[in-house]
Amino acid sequence: MFQLERYPGNPILRANPLHEWEALNVFNAATIYHNGLFHMLYRAQGGDYVSYIGYAASEDGFHWNRLEKPVFSPGNEYETRGVEDPRLTYLEGKFYMTYTGYSPIGVRASLAVSDNLIAWKHHSIMLADENNKDTAIFPEKIGGRYCLLHRREPDIWLAYSTDLRHWTDHQVIMRPVGKSWQQKKIGISGTPEKTERGWLLIYHGVDADSVYRQGAALLDLQNPARVLSRLDGPILEPRETWEIRGDVPNVCFSCGQVIKDGILYLYYAGADRVMAVATCQLSDILNALS
Repeated sequence: MFQLERYPGNPILRANPLHEWEALNVFNAATIYHNGLFHMLYRAQGGDYVSYIGYAASEDGFHWNRLEKPVFSPGNEYETRGVEDPRLTYLEGKFYMTYTGYSPIGVRASLAVSDNLIAWKHHSIMLADENNKDTAIFPEKIGGRYCLLHRREPDIWLAYSTDLRHWTDHQVIMRPVGKSWQQKKIGISGTPEKTERGWLLIYHGVDADSVYRQGAALLDLQNPARVLSRLDGPILEPRETWEIRGDVPNVCFSCGQVIKDGILYLYYAGADRVMAVATCQLSDILNALS
């Protein structure tokens, strides 16, 4: 069974008790490589459990420096309990962050835009009439339209748009697998990565005991609704103490990865408390999917 290799220096990011907004948990981070740096947008919580988005940067992908204040905070009625689980896409010269707005009145898949990864402007609630999450926009148009992955529980869905506001042609592309590590529900991890063999999609699966693991699939480049292959087993599962024990136990959850110099860096949260990274050769995971 193909497995990623954990970085021996994990966890790479922990809560900071000096900052109230990130004093309890730092987790579920989007990542991107741009202009010679690894960039991370991470979800953070203080004692009130309201989620904010913080920013960190790294030269090597393992050692990170972060800002003292959040770069994105709750801003509307659907975000009174926080802004959660960002995913990053660089498209047409701008950075787009899909995220989940969380409140007592619902959970909304939302979108923000930035020129520099620091100053963010709310763009839209993408799927305004439904509870939805686990969203990411593909890093290029497909068939002349923007393409979105989202999750209508328990499946992974695909949709298209011409304006990043109105999404149509919704369709299921992946479903849970009975009596397995992904039998309860599935959802995407980070933004799909374009490779010569297809769109590499890292996703999470949840079993009957609510254990979260990471899996991998390949989608067709021209028609991402077509799943070319999907690994039977997980590529990462809770094993370390900080993955098994935390705010939510038995969780390895990712919102982003980076491919650089032929290496896949998968950034993931352990038990909703700390950030970590695991790696592999890109060729190895693609060969496993072949």
